[in-house]
Amino acid sequence: MTKVAKRVFLFAIVLLIVASIVGCHPPLKKEAQGPEESLRQVRFFLPEFRDDMDRDSLTLALKRNLEYLNRLNPGTVFQYGPHHFTCQQVRESQEAFLDLLSKGLDAEQMSGMIRRIFRIYRATNQVGDRRILFTGYYEPIYEGRLVPDESFRHPLYRPPDDLIRIDLSLFSERFKGENIIARIEGKKILPYYSRYQIEAEKVLKGKSLEIAWLKDPLDVTFLHIQGSGRLRLSDGKELLVHYQASNGRPYRSIGRYMIEKGLLGREEMSMQAIRKYLTENPGVLDEVLNYNPSYVFFRQVENGPFGSLDILLTPGRSVALDPKIFPKGALGFISCQKPLANEHGNIIKWTNFSRFVLNQDSGGAIKGAGRADIFWGSGPYAELAAGHLKHEGELYILIKKP
Repeated sequence: MTKVAKRVFLFAIVLLIVASIVGCHPPLKKEAQGPEESLRQVRFFLPEFRDDMDRDSLTLALKRNLEYLNRLNPGTVFQYGPHHFTCQQVRESQEAFLDLLSKGLDAEQMSGMIRRIFRIYRATNQVGDRRILFTGYYEPIYEGRLVPDESFRHPLYRPPDDLIRIDLSLFSERFKGENIIARIEGKKILPYYSRYQIEAEKVLKGKSLEIAWLKDPLDVTFLHIQGSGRLRLSDGKELLVHYQASNGRPYRSIGRYMIEKGLLGREEMSMQAIRKYLTENPGVLDEVLNYNPSYVFFRQVENGPFGSLDILLTPGRSVALDPKIFPKGALGFISCQKPLANEHGNIIKWTNFSRFVLNQDSGGAIKGAGRADIFWGSGPYAELAAGHLKHEGELYILIKKP
């Protein structure tokens, strides 16, 4: 074989190797970054707009949403993918949708009118990937007391006076929209206390910040995660508490930590599994809970729960999305799966569903274009669905055509 032939042969072998590597390991998809990449307008292959819930609940959610929009300047701008719409346009769009609901159209007629009247945007997790990971949250109900005793000794705190929010845009335009949560000690600005410092070192004890006391530290943890809840007092009355502030520390998933440590398997992970394991293995309780440095402070409210738009959430209709990507108060449509339970409260199977929703909340764990959190309400089914839902689905955002 000549030198030229050998080179050609070796070059061909290299090409085959490269081709096999590329074939076995396709290039990683680019993560969708801003609204322009995360919401793409679609004109073909639209979903059938079928809704598994009653129209009264959707009407209620829309009317509550209009309360939020009516508080804003009509010229406030919302970004829907690559397009911009004023608050006035968003409000008129949702009023038009309410009008459609009032006409008594059947599902097929409703779907046809939506396709004709509304622009449809599809959420994309990664460029070219429309799958969204759906999880759930709910309003828990726990036993609580206004005075601590030997059983009820785990406090819920209101925001401390030394917790401050610093607007970094005041120092430089490049920090526009960015804030930090801090405390001042002498002439130093320091990060606010972590969960470990608050719970283990008791740095807030004796400052009269306690709203109520709970029996189980896991109840406190899950209230922090859910953001709101009801405390059933000894006289039967209920005390409603709602998220007011956080310590500004990053949220870290204790569920993911337990998987990484081999305490629970990925396939069995749920809120219920976390509680069961940590209740049966109290020796690792503090280690697991303190892995998450984030800490939530509450306020007492007369009714609730409220979302981040300061309007009442509607069970099954309100969702939490990343506000940096998805427009606040947007009308959406989702398709995913929900659990079916037997009379004992056990999941017997998962079934497909689709419905209209409103983007009325946000959450520390709900970041990026590929995440959505459904508010299920309160009660046993809500806890079941919120605790176990971790399924992929599709998310669409709707606004009336100009």
